[in-house]
Amino acid sequence: MPPQIYHLIAFLIAAVVVLWTTPDVKNIGIKSGRVDQPGDRKVHQRPMVRLGGVSIFAGTIASLLIVWWLGGFGHLPPEKEWQIWGVTLGGLGFFLIGLADDLLSLSPLTRLLMQIVVAAGAWKVGVSIDFISIPTVGIVNLTWLSLPITVIWLVGMVNAINWIDGLDGLAAGVSGIAAVIMLLVSLFMRQPAAALIAAALAGASLGFLRYNFNPAQIFMGDGGAYFMGFTLAAVGVIGLVKIPAFTAVILPYLILAVPIVDMSAVILARLCSGKLPWVADGHSHLHHRLLKAGLSHRWTVLFIYSLTLWVGSLALAVAGIPSGIVYASATTSLLSYVSWRVWKLSQQK
Repeated sequence: MPPQIYHLIAFLIAAVVVLWTTPDVKNIGIKSGRVDQPGDRKVHQRPMVRLGGVSIFAGTIASLLIVWWLGGFGHLPPEKEWQIWGVTLGGLGFFLIGLADDLLSLSPLTRLLMQIVVAAGAWKVGVSIDFISIPTVGIVNLTWLSLPITVIWLVGMVNAINWIDGLDGLAAGVSGIAAVIMLLVSLFMRQPAAALIAAALAGASLGFLRYNFNPAQIFMGDGGAYFMGFTLAAVGVIGLVKIPAFTAVILPYLILAVPIVDMSAVILARLCSGKLPWVADGHSHLHHRLLKAGLSHRWTVLFIYSLTLWVGSLALAVAGIPSGIVYASATTSLLSYVSWRVWKLSQQK
């Protein structure tokens, strides 16, 4: 069986499991009363089940287990095997933290401390940023800085994905697009194991859009957002950051630029206004600003999708993938068109 077929299998199995299980998860959430009520900072107008992350997690893990059983991971060297376990168990840990928050409403400090512990555990088994590659300087080993830098990256991306989960389909779509780009780049960089995880996550995220795109039938909740954020960040580490090439090191940050820039801008805005960075205010995020500019829910989401596609295509070009420049040009044209439509719509309001 050609190695690439396993990535297609991983994508399809994850998507099918999510499509199959999400209605059942929704019904269980309704019967148990686990719903997100409308509020001042929320755009939905009726109670919504927020346990969709259960389906996303189940789809991704089931897909990876079946591909492993089929022999898709092949024979991995010990260090690579530990890295895969680190991503898998770390994803489980972050999913459980998010699920506990969905069910019990944990305090911000409790969540943060638990996230740091799980991220440190993932670092311990090999999901670690050990060096950086600087042009004209070469490889710089991080030594003791490896742990704090890795934890900041993993925990930061978990919360970045969670923070953009403010509109129907936004976090799932952005994560799905980023996972597809991560899949393509990892395959090109000859990191098939990391690519398999990206393929499974892409299938789960995009499959979930069937129920999560506007008007949403179910939310992913913190469980889904935490799991997707960690998995994307971890795949970036084991699949790209560990490659001793400057272009490979910067690729995860480029692929995930939209949630990274959004989170950074929000933190800066809150600090400048004298607020704590983790206290939600309901108006600092990009999607909040676009809604206030007069855009509809769907056009706001589509505009942010186009931004994610654009930076992803730039990552393909930077990675040196054949036709990467063509993809970048095409998505630049798409972004220009969507931006023009967004401007026209805002002018009509």
